[in-house]
Amino acid sequence: VQLQASGGGLVQPGGSLRLSCLVSGFDPVRYAIGWFRQAPGKEREGVACIAADGGTSYAASQEGRSTISRDNGNHRLNHRLYLQMDNLEPEDTAVYYCGTGVCGGETGITFRNGRDYWGKGTQVTVSS
Repeated sequence: VQLQASGGGLVQPGGSLRLSCLVSGFDPVRYAIGWFRQAPGKEREGVACIAADGGTSYAASQEGRSTISRDNGNHRLNHRLYLQMDNLEPEDTAVYYCGTGVCGGETGITFRNGRDYWGKGTQVTVSS
């Protein structure tokens, strides 16, 4: 399983970014996958999730500001995951990771140690 996030950068408050994750090695119709983030000095937290059936869930802080989507492409074992983030706030500054997990709950997605995967992250900085 490989997951690699990209698309981060520096954006002003109120701006938008679209993160992308290249996913390979597992079938999107069998696993839930989503986005996590980790700010300096803080624990990793869930951001958004898309289930195998296409259902989505978001952390409360992301409701109405973020949209998760998935592109299965031409190969079931290689596809892309996206996170469109709008109206960004300085509090959104973090390294963003894509990974597998369980959808739902207050954080949108839960990572299970020893069972789930996550890959290299991408830095998002929201600052004027």
